[in-house]
Amino acid sequence: MSDQPGATPGTPGTPPQPPPAPPAGADTPTTQIPTPAAGETPAAPPAAPPAAAPPPPPTTPVSGTTTTAGGGGGSRNWPLLIVSGLVLVGVILAAAFLVFGGGGASPSPSPAATAVPTEAPTEVPTEAPTSAPTPTPEACAPGNVPTQVAGLLVVGADNPAYPPYFEPSDPNPLPWELGDPTNGKGFEGAVAAEIAKRLGFDSASTEWIVVPFNNSFAPGPKPFDFYITQVSFTEERASAVDMSDGYYFVNQSVVAMKGSPLIGTTSIAQLAPYKFGAQVGTTSYTTIIETIKPTQEPAVFDTNDAAIQALQNGQIDGLVVDLPTAFFITAAQIVDADFNPLAEVVGQFPAPPEGEYFSLVLGQDSPLTECVNKAIASMTSDGTLEAITKEWLADKVNAPEFTP
Repeated sequence: MSDQPGATPGTPGTPPQPPPAPPAGADTPTTQIPTPAAGETPAAPPAAPPAAAPPPPPTTPVSGTTTTAGGGGGSRNWPLLIVSGLVLVGVILAAAFLVFGGGGASPSPSPAATAVPTEAPTEVPTEAPTSAPTPTPEACAPGNVPTQVAGLLVVGADNPAYPPYFEPSDPNPLPWELGDPTNGKGFEGAVAAEIAKRLGFDSASTEWIVVPFNNSFAPGPKPFDFYITQVSFTEERASAVDMSDGYYFVNQSVVAMKGSPLIGTTSIAQLAPYKFGAQVGTTSYTTIIETIKPTQEPAVFDTNDAAIQALQNGQIDGLVVDLPTAFFITAAQIVDADFNPLAEVVGQFPAPPEGEYFSLVLGQDSPLTECVNKAIASMTSDGTLEAITKEWLADKVNAPEFTP
């Protein structure tokens, strides 16, 4: 048997003939198989060359050849090869994806992604509680006090500065009249000096300035760090400025000239027919309007000095002031040449239910208010405030109380 495929048996020596060319337009088969002559057994197709690709999916095996009508056709197993080629291309692409596309050949980034949420929650809660609570309890300690000018405490007071609140010096420094706030003497002079000391300021680092009483609690910026001149706390005043905790609880009283028909009155009802006066903007004036309710229009004065002069001139029958001031007026201001009193304290009014007390005045929302209140609280708790009160006001706070 010839080693050449396509040799015709029984015709030795005949050289093999090339297969006929397919008709024009016919598909070109991948492997040419000669058409058998009539009556001959078709030759088996040549073995397919070994393929590197995996075997194609199972299909119905092709046995023999398919002869197209009209002749000229050959064996048509090229669809099988195309399918095999496509499978091979798919395998190559999948391998390339795995190698170059970050598949199983490269490390997975998932461990890094999971590390962030596991570390963050454990660090934040542990650090926040230890660093967040950083209060500043030392904000009012000496050296840290928030005054308007660093290292300087500016204190305001009315002028004249009356005893027993401010005692005079010899001589008084300008511009102070009657009393001298700078010497630390008198009830309010001593209170202010003690508060300054607890804030870390001595007399050399404390400056006193003159501020009219009514201007102290008017709305607007303040030229002082705090003000002290018998300013009683009221809600109306506290709406425009800061007012400290009380440093002295006080009652209002009536002063009249000796020989006045007011002398000897014992009830509030007996006061109604008389004409009274007080300094503008004071709780003394409020007492006239709301407590005495006189039948005559009360008089209002810019200063206590003007009101005292009106009382001496007979323009008013009685002057309403707080009790310590009343005692000073009768003991030192309305006197003759030999310092004999020419006026007297008629009586004092009962304290209102909520009490009336003196407050220091500070600018609205002042950062110093808390520090001043802490100083007053410490002075109260250790007995210093009580001692100052007894020293300067003990003999100036007794007078008969008016009945209704």
